[in-house]
Amino acid sequence: MRSARLATAAVAAAALVTLAACSSDSGEDAATDAATEGTDGASAEVALISEGELTVCTNTPYEPFEYEEDGEIIGFDIAIMDEVATDLGVQLAVLNTGFDGIQSGAALEADTCDAVISAITITEEREENLDFSDPYFDADQAVMVQSGSDIASLDDLDGATIGVMQATTGADWVADQGYVGTEFEDLGLQVQALRNGQVDAIVNDIASLAAYEDDEVVVLDTIATGEQYGIGVKQDNTALLEAINATLERIQGDGTYDAVYAEYIGTEAD
Repeated sequence: MRSARLATAAVAAAALVTLAACSSDSGEDAATDAATEGTDGASAEVALISEGELTVCTNTPYEPFEYEEDGEIIGFDIAIMDEVATDLGVQLAVLNTGFDGIQSGAALEADTCDAVISAITITEEREENLDFSDPYFDADQAVMVQSGSDIASLDDLDGATIGVMQATTGADWVADQGYVGTEFEDLGLQVQALRNGQVDAIVNDIASLAAYEDDEVVVLDTIATGEQYGIGVKQDNTALLEAINATLERIQGDGTYDAVYAEYIGTEAD
């Protein structure tokens, strides 16, 4: 995922970063203020489901955003949430859970975790069930096929068997085009199905598909969808949401975000 191939794909996909709603505060003071002061100016300590821990739900494998290495869940998203935990003065606990429960808000409502992060595109439908942070990553979709496939462009997808990851915007795009998608629970199963010839093509986020590109499977085309990822919290959890936004502001300003981006995405953030 740190290869030149990923860097090229990521740049071509214009996976650029825009962090919105920045205030004049910066650094750790901004994170501290957000953790202790609600929207009405009153004291509002961040309440966590486990004392001394920020519990985060994510879904692996979804390299380079969240994946397991030596028994530990790491990745771009996890590095960002570690910064949030640091600003809150607590430890980070990461749980691998199903993506459907993450994006629907079910994991938050069940108090399985304090926040969810798993390359989650901010959509109006999802905003009905959870509150999102400021955007922290811009993304597009892409099509991946086997090397030497007869599918040479998006126009060739008609009639093809297309693998999608359930409950994702990639699955939505396939349905919107009038194609029938074969659903898989996670990205790893989706890519494996393509390698095995179970499907003719797969659709998912460009930065994640590029991490799997090799001599057998290649990214065919980028689909410009203008998506943005957000970190989700239970609705009306204002104190935690403000703390997360303050950390996003801090890491953009002090160079931490750029360093994490270069490490996991394989190119410099723009």
